[in-house]
Amino acid sequence: MHDQRLKDIVPFVTAVESGSFSAAAERLHVTGSAVSKSVTRLEARLGSQLLERTTRRLALTDAGSAYYQTCLRILEELAEAEAVLAAQRSIPAGRLRVALPNTYGRLEVMPLLIPFCQQHPDLELNVTFSDRFIDLFDEGIDVAVRIGGSPDLPASLGCRQMGRERMLFCASPAYLDRAGRPNSESELLAHRAIMYERVDGSTKPWLFTTADGHPHWRSVPHRMALGDVDAQMQALCGGLGVAQMPSWLVRRPLARGELEVILPDQQPDGLPLTLVWARRKQLLPKVDALLAALGGLEIG
Repeated sequence: MHDQRLKDIVPFVTAVESGSFSAAAERLHVTGSAVSKSVTRLEARLGSQLLERTTRRLALTDAGSAYYQTCLRILEELAEAEAVLAAQRSIPAGRLRVALPNTYGRLEVMPLLIPFCQQHPDLELNVTFSDRFIDLFDEGIDVAVRIGGSPDLPASLGCRQMGRERMLFCASPAYLDRAGRPNSESELLAHRAIMYERVDGSTKPWLFTTADGHPHWRSVPHRMALGDVDAQMQALCGGLGVAQMPSWLVRRPLARGELEVILPDQQPDGLPLTLVWARRKQLLPKVDALLAALGGLEIG
């Protein structure tokens, strides 16, 4: 990279973050005119306006917004390269971006992240909670926890399988005392089912295992379908019916006696739990330390 290009990137990024040339100048210990000239020189070289200037503030143009994101990645990668090479960076430090599934992340991963942050106070942790598929490179994520199948991973990504969830049929003791405890698949299907409703409006079928060990799915008649697993858990613990839930989600209610397992011989494997990370970042102390901290994750 030409030296002048990097020199112009830093004032541009600082101006965007600061909101004005004068504020950027204070952060960079230069004059406001020097920052303005640097950004103007950058725009001239690129042949595109990056900032809209008013007397009160700076605003990114569409081209400027795209270029700003690119500049952030460049500066971050440079900082990470220096971190790997610098001996003093053997202690985990800096920004660490993590992507977690919504409910699993809150219940199972956050209890591990809290002591991890306490142990490494120099870390700046950014955590995204989402059940959608997240591309690590497009969204600048260092480490992701995924539940479910992943597409074929490129060589640039590292991956560690952490096991599979088990799918358990459950109901509250109060409901079972009232409606009876089913002893077979056919008896179970006669109960009030609390189903999970997908985004497209369809309900997720129940998964069973045949006598010879093969999985099979069954659509179930129901009077309640909920598009949120937390709401599904509330209805289940509230005695409104039976549901098939992942083992990690019902572990605590089962231990507290709020739920009972129905048909204990029907516990088919569900979705896998996977840790994914960018291989080029694995040598960074912060990423290596987080992968070690998450090594105790369970889902079965």
